[in-house]
Amino acid sequence: MKDKIFGVLQRVGRSFMLPIAVLPVAGLLLGIGSSFTNATTIQTYGLERMLGDGTVLNALLVIMSKAGSVIFDNLPIIFAVGVAIGMAKAEKEVAALAAMIAFFVMHISINGVLTITGKVLADGSVSPDVLGGTIASVCGIPTLQMGVFGGIIVGLGVAALHNRYYKIVLPNALSFFGGTRFVPIISTVVYVGVGILMYFIWPAVQNGIFALGGLVTGTGYLGTLIFGIIKRALFPSAPSCILYAVLADGCGRNYDGGRQHDTGRPEYFLCTAGLA
Repeated sequence: MKDKIFGVLQRVGRSFMLPIAVLPVAGLLLGIGSSFTNATTIQTYGLERMLGDGTVLNALLVIMSKAGSVIFDNLPIIFAVGVAIGMAKAEKEVAALAAMIAFFVMHISINGVLTITGKVLADGSVSPDVLGGTIASVCGIPTLQMGVFGGIIVGLGVAALHNRYYKIVLPNALSFFGGTRFVPIISTVVYVGVGILMYFIWPAVQNGIFALGGLVTGTGYLGTLIFGIIKRALFPSAPSCILYAVLADGCGRNYDGGRQHDTGRPEYFLCTAGLA
């Protein structure tokens, strides 16, 4: 039993590594592009003629920055597809397609409930009564801010559905929809329900994430120590790679929400560097 559980956890860890592998390249593109197009940096080192607006190098660096940024901006769907591919036993391309479909279905279902309850207005804007940071735009859909966890929920769920149903045999009248074709169908139906369920469950998870971020940002060097202990405890496994995103989300609420902006504090650096 232990070997089976350990084997599953190993597969989950390996599936996380697939989307994570692209992050160093994205970080380099974003870091180099942003650093050398920063007006203060260019002015400080007198590089206006080489890197100023209108130069070829500036244009190239802007493109590099945007290329890196788009990966970080779309990490949830990258994780959804990557985890589904990593966890699928066979016909991985079908799992990838089903994960992408399920990802959009889940978030549009959440959006539907948010619209019905008045938290997202008819024009797509967020109601003024909603706490800042709890609703975000995901691929153009106003939905709950789930970050990479939304992608992981989709990836793991779709992989489980795929591994169970990709060989399903339906009655002759419905045989066209059997086998691998059934996976995107069942994933769509299931994730309509998951989206509705997340509307009720995820706010509690958000509060926990924000509380964890608040613990780090609100306790000075003790918070930094807590962050280090948790990170080191998770280091041998894939969750250590996700921890940065979790704390960045929670810290972002505490700093970007207008309550604190002390960039000299070490925990602020940890939060802002969380996805680097």
